[in-house]
Amino acid sequence: MEIDLEKEKLEIEKAYQSMLDSAKFCKKTPENLARIKKAFDVAYEAHKNVRRKSGEPYIYHPIAVARICAEEIGLGATSIICSLLHDTVEDTDLTLEDVANMFGKKEAQIIDGLTKISDVIDFNTSIQAENFRKILLTLSEDVRVILIKLADRLHNMRTLSSMQRDKQLKIASETLFLYAPMAHRLGLHNIKTELEDLSLKIQEPEAFEEIQTKLQKTQEVRTRFINKFSLPIKKALEESGMKFEIKGRPKSIFSIWNKMQKKQIPFEEVYDLFAIRIILESEPQNEKTDCWRAYSMVTDFYQPNIDRLRDWISVPKANGYESLQTTVMSPTGKWVEVQIRSKRMDEIAENGFAAHWKYKEGGEESRFDKWIGQIKELLENHNADALDFIDDFKLNLYNEEIFIFTPNGDMKNLPSGATALDFAFSVHTQVGEHCLGAKVNNKLVPLSYELRSGDQVEILTSAKQRPKEDWLGFVKTHRAKSKIKACLNDDKKDIAETGKEILEKEFKRLKIAYQNISLKELQTYYKVASTTDLYFRVAKGEIDLNHLKAFEVKKGVLQPKKSIRSRVTNIFGQRSFAKKEKQSEEMLVIGDNMQQLDYKLATCCNPIPGDEVFGFVTINEGIKIHKTKCPNAVQLLSNYAYRVIKARWIDEQKIAFLAGIKILGIDDVGIVNNITQVISNELHVNMRSISFDSHDGIFEGMITVFVYDTTHLDSLIKKLDKLDGVTRVERVDK
Repeated sequence: MEIDLEKEKLEIEKAYQSMLDSAKFCKKTPENLARIKKAFDVAYEAHKNVRRKSGEPYIYHPIAVARICAEEIGLGATSIICSLLHDTVEDTDLTLEDVANMFGKKEAQIIDGLTKISDVIDFNTSIQAENFRKILLTLSEDVRVILIKLADRLHNMRTLSSMQRDKQLKIASETLFLYAPMAHRLGLHNIKTELEDLSLKIQEPEAFEEIQTKLQKTQEVRTRFINKFSLPIKKALEESGMKFEIKGRPKSIFSIWNKMQKKQIPFEEVYDLFAIRIILESEPQNEKTDCWRAYSMVTDFYQPNIDRLRDWISVPKANGYESLQTTVMSPTGKWVEVQIRSKRMDEIAENGFAAHWKYKEGGEESRFDKWIGQIKELLENHNADALDFIDDFKLNLYNEEIFIFTPNGDMKNLPSGATALDFAFSVHTQVGEHCLGAKVNNKLVPLSYELRSGDQVEILTSAKQRPKEDWLGFVKTHRAKSKIKACLNDDKKDIAETGKEILEKEFKRLKIAYQNISLKELQTYYKVASTTDLYFRVAKGEIDLNHLKAFEVKKGVLQPKKSIRSRVTNIFGQRSFAKKEKQSEEMLVIGDNMQQLDYKLATCCNPIPGDEVFGFVTINEGIKIHKTKCPNAVQLLSNYAYRVIKARWIDEQKIAFLAGIKILGIDDVGIVNNITQVISNELHVNMRSISFDSHDGIFEGMITVFVYDTTHLDSLIKKLDKLDGVTRVERVDK
């Protein structure tokens, strides 16, 4: 089919103009408009004749990214220019120097930041640990870098259908792993929600479709309910003379699916499918008073659940979110969430810190500025493994906050679940390192005590106290973990020096030359990763140096006898002579049609034929096969994409695989017998284990069976689900 290039160019011009019209936050001065047009012309020429996988001209992508930045995030001219140019330096002959000369240093710096991220996060690779630091570094330098990157990712997610399935899964995993939490932390609620929904659509297409269909079918009923529920509140607000807007906000498909998974309930049992939002037009000085007045009116008509009251106005969330939230009982017996906020609060709730600057008062240090400061501190002080860095940092991306007070009444923000020791490290590193105990509300508590909002905490210290290894098991904040690890590493080095001296003396006594080759031999024998670990274990007395006598010494070099070699392999399981279960190499095609590769089925998800799977190249255990829906898949696909290989089942053999089934139902005489009759006698399925537990007339059973594939397992589940007294049957992976 021949492409009409003139017509196509007109369509591109229309898309550009439409983007410009949508830029409601951009100051459209003649100078800004000229600079934006120049950026568009440069991008158009740079991407000329380049097309996306879908076949459309590539220039549509930067235009779409610019539109998201302008319309949905609310950014200005500089961000629009950088959005239009964001792929030029990476994909074309344009250089950063060219950008700086044409548009300025600030624009070049932002595009440089975007290019650094794109060096690693693109369609052929994935997030690597060190490059996650790059993202945070660019975030701490200029937040517009990550905002434009989020817009870029959102448009890529919207247009992902033209990509191959395995690449779709990688990108969706990346999105859930990093981009959605980052959007949440920046207060970009709408973008975070859409990223989550689009990721779910790729990872769980059937579940997404089912929830979407059911939401559409129940839309009319919900609208009638919201209108009826809101009627008395509207009248009261009108009589008070307040200007307001009331609307129903449906919960996202992802959040509904998440709740269904966590509570193991069907769609029909999710009661909070929507929330009522009351938006008041209040002057800044009257916002708090007006919101509480509106709350009083709501609770005049509907009984509130006191435990569900959340005052995010007095103490806003870390991402700037402000709202008064309550849950009330409707006349039909349904709990309904009500959110009360001003127009300013609503804009910040939807657009996050992009909207925050619109309202920021001069000289005020925003919560966002504090968060950026924490990131800078973390980047400067973090010496641990980069993968630990990601895990530590991500812990605090999604967590709700609690508010803790010092004995002097100063307030500290900590993530939900934080302990007394986390609080100590938030006060000062020295306080944390020498923390002996704590008093919470004047009562002595252990360091692992989990704090609650409103607690007043006094830290008890001792100069003799030092961080302990077990502290890492209960602290929650990345600050506390990084400080403890740094201190433990310093202590370990000091202890290792003592161990080195002990080993040197023993080598000298046995006339062994102190050489790397001998040390390596000992590392292999004792299974330690480094010489530091070897020295450390010697100093701690965990290594018996009497074993050195069993080694041969040739020309001053350690050489173990054959008996020792075999003993080492047996102790550490490198060579097993036990009878192995038959492995069906021919059941899987791994990589580029290579069948005869050694592999193991991952125990975290127990895949069986019929499941969508991928191979993961481990360091010590060869290839492990995981389900694409495995709980660990998101992290593996996101962090180690270079070690992920394709895998698919083939139908050449009938070999039984272990699968778990969970059964719930009403406890009645003979129910277990009926279940086992169906499994063994009717379907001739072998069982490996079976256990049932009963409480308050409800039973829960766990059965491990041998099945050939997912079709075999599904037929068994359907058969069991039809039994009288059985309420739910589901597969369990672990």
